[in-house]
Amino acid sequence: MLFAVLSGFVLAALVPMLRSLSKDRIGWLLALLPAGLTLYFASFIPAISAGAIITQEWAWFPGIDINLSFLLDGLSLMFALLISFIGTFILIYAGSYLQGHKDLGRFYVIMLSFMASMLGVVLSDNLISLFVFWELTSITSYMLIGFNHEDADARKSALQGLFVTVGGGLALMAGLIMLGTLGGTYQISELMASSDSILTSSLTVGMILCILGGTFTKSAQFPFHFWLPNAMAAPTPVSAYLHSATMVKAGVYLMARLNPVLGEHELWTFMLSFFGAITMFVGAYLAYGATGVKKVLAYSTVMALGTLTMLIGIGTRYAMIAFAAFLLGHSLYKGALFMIAGILDHETGTKDLTKLGGLRKLMPVTATVAALAALSLAGLPPLFGFVGKELMFEAVLSASMLHIMLLGLAILSAMMVTAIALVIAIKPFFGTLQETPKHPHEAPIGMLAGPIALTFVSLLFGLMPFLASDWLVMAAVQSVSPTPIDYRLALWHGINLPLGLSALSLAGGLALFSVWQRNRGGVMAFNDRLARVGPEAGYFKFMDGVTGFAAWQTRVLQNGVLGKYMIVLIMVLVVLTGYPLVTQVGLSFTLRTAEVQFFEWTLVAVLIIAAVFAVFTRSRLGSVATLGVMGFMVSLTFILFSAPDLGITQVLVETLTVILLVLVLFKLPGFKRYSTRYEVWRDGSVAVAMGLLMMFLVMATIDVQLFETISGYYLDTSYPVAKGRNVVNVILVDYRALDTLGEIFVLAIAAMGVFSMLKLRAEANDEAK
Repeated sequence: MLFAVLSGFVLAALVPMLRSLSKDRIGWLLALLPAGLTLYFASFIPAISAGAIITQEWAWFPGIDINLSFLLDGLSLMFALLISFIGTFILIYAGSYLQGHKDLGRFYVIMLSFMASMLGVVLSDNLISLFVFWELTSITSYMLIGFNHEDADARKSALQGLFVTVGGGLALMAGLIMLGTLGGTYQISELMASSDSILTSSLTVGMILCILGGTFTKSAQFPFHFWLPNAMAAPTPVSAYLHSATMVKAGVYLMARLNPVLGEHELWTFMLSFFGAITMFVGAYLAYGATGVKKVLAYSTVMALGTLTMLIGIGTRYAMIAFAAFLLGHSLYKGALFMIAGILDHETGTKDLTKLGGLRKLMPVTATVAALAALSLAGLPPLFGFVGKELMFEAVLSASMLHIMLLGLAILSAMMVTAIALVIAIKPFFGTLQETPKHPHEAPIGMLAGPIALTFVSLLFGLMPFLASDWLVMAAVQSVSPTPIDYRLALWHGINLPLGLSALSLAGGLALFSVWQRNRGGVMAFNDRLARVGPEAGYFKFMDGVTGFAAWQTRVLQNGVLGKYMIVLIMVLVVLTGYPLVTQVGLSFTLRTAEVQFFEWTLVAVLIIAAVFAVFTRSRLGSVATLGVMGFMVSLTFILFSAPDLGITQVLVETLTVILLVLVLFKLPGFKRYSTRYEVWRDGSVAVAMGLLMMFLVMATIDVQLFETISGYYLDTSYPVAKGRNVVNVILVDYRALDTLGEIFVLAIAAMGVFSMLKLRAEANDEAK
């Protein structure tokens, strides 16, 4: 499985070479990889259906329990097959849809990287490696949404999707770390056995909220649903793959994967049930009011994601069966419908449903496939969408929490989805032929292959649902259910309440469809008013606040004034160091003044007088002279305390510095007052605070001896080991040779820089002459 995941990244690196060889057939060539992966994963169906669980592991950071470990069970197998199978046709579709595009190679590089990252998410058995692949899907999704980077809307939508999903990803990282810490392991398969210790911890509530923050943003749950429809600025192959069948279901996958561990907690079940139902209804309502075919499909995808989240939250036997069946059915018909939307745009030049009509004679294959896929969206037999819809109603009827609310929202959502499915199936293809920017005609086989294949599988599973049940659905349910489940999908379960609710939703959908054209304007106007105070408006206000705060702190803190930088740095150091110094160490120090000699007091007095004079003098030369006095007093201190070499070095440095400063400063005008009185007192206070901090730190460390001093080691080994009697020289040349070598390099580079500038100036003077 590691090689299955990495193969996508390897092929992405080879795309530039392959494109030069295959030209316009690049999509068909690249599709061989996901097709092969489909066959590879399909070979596991018999074993997984029989209850087998396949794990593989490669060491990555074994010391901290982070490995590239993979788990293949029913749930991950279903997702892996959907990613590979649909990905095959997406690569073919993109080759025709973007034929001749100058950046087609870049598109395939990012798309293959995304595909590999998504496989890594659904196959990972380690929480940390799962998170790595999770973030890779966010990054590659950002690049795909903003693929048309010259379009301002595409850039804006890509950034919005990135900020929302990566922001949730940070919360998810914290949640996964807490989960691994509470469970004692980062292996998902091992966490299943430690749910009791996880659910009884004081960190459980925070952990659940963090995990749901990541999954809700990724799967566009209310109130984070707004980024998904805006992501339709991406090319249609991106919309068909990322935002219907794969990426947006990553959050749903993780919720289902962790449901056996967290499903017994009331917060988990309530949050998933409540927000899933709200998202389901909001998505269906917004889809009913939209006119762009991609926007309609995007909002209906939000509805489906909310439905899947709600079913996980309900968590009953029927709910999990409905979850797996609805997931499979939605991926098939929604992938086909998005590709149909791209065909309509590509062949007619418009995405607006109100400007399309009468295309069935010019595009008969497209019309037939669109009708079948839309009817599956509506939940009509004998398509597989009908099976998932009936199971959804049955699951809602068995809910133990928010029963009436969930049932009401499910019925209303099903009605609106039925209406928009009829709009998609009927409006573009029936009625009077509308004039479009392009003369419509049937799409090439590369664009039709995907919709035909996905619709055929949906029809096959609808007519023979036992195939989906035996191959995929029940194995996926069993992998996230703690108890064995014996159930087989069927198209007909007799006359019962779910069938009645399904019939009610169809009747309501027909009624809503009949008034869609008349009510569309009012619904859109109402939605526009809601948008001004909705979650997306909050997102833009938040981003404006962030940029406003950034501008303020740049103006105040990062304004290019070095003095203010120094003040901020010093005060941060004083606060962060001084607070623990006062609270943990204390300021009670013992001053042994009796041991201080008269000449030492004299040195201190001269240092203080020189420092005060340097601050208050109005003469540059006087200031330089007093600074030199301070340096000479420091060198005298070194000599008095048995460090003559340091003292001599200090004398040489101070002498040279004073001479250089005098040569420069005597040509400058006298001091002028540029600072206000407030600035003078402010700067003086900061300087005093820093000086007091350093004084107290030195005094605090005098009495602290945590380890034996290293000076004894230097004294004992200087001559026997390094053959040198001057201990300081031995330290510089032997014990700290690399440090000294670095200082030599710094001085040498500085000297070369000065020499180069002088030479450059001399050459410039020669040219001027």
